[in-house]
Amino acid sequence: MTITKIEAIPVAYTEPNDSNSTRSLMFCRIETSDGIVGWGEAITQFPEASRAAAVLLEGLADAVIGRDPLEHHSILAELERRSWWYTYEGGIGAFVMSAIDVALWDLKGKVLGRPVSELIGGALRHELPVIASTHAFNSSLDFEIERHGAYVQRDGFRGIKIGMGKRGEARLGYEFDRDVDFVAGLREAIGPEALLIMDRGQSLSWNVDEAIRRTQAFNEYRLAWMEEPLEPQDVEGFRRLRQQVSCLIGTGEREFTVRGYQRLVASGISDVVGFDPGRAGGITAGLKVIQLVEAANVWFNAHAWSSAVTTAASIALSASTNRCMIFEMKPLPNPMHDELITQPFTQHDGLISVPRGPGLGIEVIESVVESYRMH
Repeated sequence: MTITKIEAIPVAYTEPNDSNSTRSLMFCRIETSDGIVGWGEAITQFPEASRAAAVLLEGLADAVIGRDPLEHHSILAELERRSWWYTYEGGIGAFVMSAIDVALWDLKGKVLGRPVSELIGGALRHELPVIASTHAFNSSLDFEIERHGAYVQRDGFRGIKIGMGKRGEARLGYEFDRDVDFVAGLREAIGPEALLIMDRGQSLSWNVDEAIRRTQAFNEYRLAWMEEPLEPQDVEGFRRLRQQVSCLIGTGEREFTVRGYQRLVASGISDVVGFDPGRAGGITAGLKVIQLVEAANVWFNAHAWSSAVTTAASIALSASTNRCMIFEMKPLPNPMHDELITQPFTQHDGLISVPRGPGLGIEVIESVVESYRMH
């Protein structure tokens, strides 16, 4: 059996969880001579990045076609040798390598008839606790408080994470007193036991003093952690912040490489290390990051805010370690989860099951992929 085809498929879709904005990603489809198909994904987010990644992936096709699909490590080594000029420390090349890696793991599992969670060493648990991860976008914060409270009280999520500074009319992250009142309302709405996480969002720019002030104020309402309160390069700022707040601090979702995560973990600034398999090297790199996290006794958190392909990869990684606190899911139905695969991921009583089918354990509906393809 050999690989006979590798294809890049950039798509665009409307995301209800992001104020109905248009988001983009790139799928990687790898097919063997026996007709077995593996799927990967690059979380490129913007159309120009998706198109650029597609060009790079198709340019690397000759390094993959004709290979044994089980020679995963050898294929990755060849791709790294070929792409050294444009993958060092990340960028579009890292998106491409991530998508190919996930597709190769999916393909390997399907060829062997085994789930990825088993191939990477076995799941330490068969269910993960789930929180609703979303953005506030309504101008009425009372509406948003009620909406997010219902995710916990009605739908059973174990908590909520809300990104500030996002699209829409909520304008969270700009007015201190208004933001604190919002967090206070959230805590009342979700109850005393639910996890509460706030995420600064990349469109906001806080200095260290403001990050400290806000984090301290939010933590009066028992934050599980504060995510990305500062830009990732501000190592000294993070150190100052962590000296003056008692909640956990999360960062890392913008790293591209294992080297970057080595530096991050060694710096000691992150209690919760965010990792995105569709950006930072796929499942193979994720396993290496988990080793770093476990050695440092901090937390691993999969950044899985894209399609069901990345969700499946992230669940497998999260279930492989006891250093995963929760798993994030979008609460509103969306095309890349609810239309893309035959059995969409759902949570029940705040838990999501680790897929047990071959490969990633999902069946992608190719007609749906084609319907969202960018032209």
